[in-house]
Amino acid sequence: MTSSHQQANAIVAERLHRVYAKKGRWLRSQGEVVAVEEISFAVPTGTIFGLLGPNGAGKTTTIKMLSTLLLPTSGSATVGGHDIVRDERQVRRQLGVVLGGDRGLYDKLSARDNLVYFGTLYGMDAPSIKRRANEVLELVKLQDRAAERVEGFSRGMKQRLHLAKSLIHDPPILILDEPTIGLDPNAAVDLREAIAALVPDHTVLLTTHYMHEADLLCREIAIVDHGRIVARGTPREVKGLVAEDRRIEITINQALDGTAATIEREIATLPGVRGASREVLETGETRFTILCAEPTLTLDGALAALRAHGVAVSAVEVAEPTLEDAFLAITGRSFE
Repeated sequence: MTSSHQQANAIVAERLHRVYAKKGRWLRSQGEVVAVEEISFAVPTGTIFGLLGPNGAGKTTTIKMLSTLLLPTSGSATVGGHDIVRDERQVRRQLGVVLGGDRGLYDKLSARDNLVYFGTLYGMDAPSIKRRANEVLELVKLQDRAAERVEGFSRGMKQRLHLAKSLIHDPPILILDEPTIGLDPNAAVDLREAIAALVPDHTVLLTTHYMHEADLLCREIAIVDHGRIVARGTPREVKGLVAEDRRIEITINQALDGTAATIEREIATLPGVRGASREVLETGETRFTILCAEPTLTLDGALAALRAHGVAVSAVEVAEPTLEDAFLAITGRSFE
């Protein structure tokens, strides 16, 4: 890859591949599992790039390779112009990383003392740590809670402190793995605002399985499924893959008594249907989502299928397609 390509892109992955040995009884090898299959993408400098996919798609394995926590089986990648295998130390100096989960903070220390501790580990001097800690605490809106112990923080506050910790040494590139997972809506909004404020001064690689989050934050995205990139482009371009389609949501408020899978299969085989899925809502209702080209004909067929099973419909909505619909159309299955 050329130096100009590296300068224009903060992260470049070329045919990254990772295989795990599948262990059986007594730790004997039982073949291989391909976690990431020769994926290639580039993250333009000063932008937020989204790596989207359901759980188990290969997102976390990819970012672990890029952050030098895992060696690729084959392929190559550079971060800040440095090779992730040959220039491991230089890559780590360029990076701030937030991995999923609550670990990585010291609960008995205050928010500020956590940042001082990690700044010291990065070799920063005391005046630089003090100045930078004030800056990142303000960015994540924790300056008023800086003296409090982390053990009293909510999950959302801890996630914002994780982001502040990853920024303490002012790295040009950040890798954020599912940063808003498990947060309540208000906490997720606060964290997304902090992430959006990072560009163009920083480059962000964001993994998420929240499609609306990628739509809000990312200039470009790549959708990953079973270790492969199945779609790539701007959110508008990816949604454009299903621009002529419509999304139908049919909500059922009665128990389906084991017929849900049968109904879903029948709807999926209707003429013009590109994908169908179902989910059980927090209210206990079941929602069928259908992606189709002719909503009137499809809706007639779907309602007929439901009536045949004695199912009454409580709500119907027809909407423009979303990123999740694009995934449904490409893979034939829902995102979850």
